Order: sequence, then structure tokens, then C-alpha cells
Amino acid sequence: MSEGTRTVTARGSATSVIFKAACPQCRGRFELAAGALRLAIGASHRTTFYSFTCPDCGTAVRKPAGERIVELLTGGGVRTLRLHSTV
Repeated sequence: MSEGTRTVTARGSATSVIFKAACPQCRGRFELAAGALRLAIGASHRTTFYSFTCPDCGTAVRKPAGERIVELLTGGGVRTLRLHSTV
């Protein structure tokens, strides 16, 4: 996942996928295991996002997740929360 292009790259086997990420606060770049990320899938692109805590500065980071990012994160074993409408 990178700030500029909002792409997700992953490497490793299905049991040990590592994702590249960046923090918009401190500009740190690092690798995170699937367990360090959370994915929320909502009814629209505005309510679909992934989040993590920056290991460098401790900032809670939340970024939008398009279809490709959702596919990569779910395929990599990231814990997913499906948000439902209350209407």
C-alpha cells in the first residue's frame, strides 16, 4: 500500500503474507503482517477502508480501499469486518 498510488503489494505464501505500507503522518515506510491490518467493507467506496497503527509513530492510519485492495487484503488473510446498513 502506498500513499501516492494507493496500491497494495504483498509477498509471501498464504500463511505469511507481508504488505508494504506507508504512514501519511511521519512518512515512514514499512512492512506489516496481515494481522496488523484491518479491513472494513461498507456499502460504498466511502465506507470501505483499511486501517493499521504506524509502527514508527503510533498514529492510527485509515485509508480508502478500492476493489483491488480489498481483493489483495482478503486474499492475504487480513481480518475483515462487513459493515451493514441499518435502513
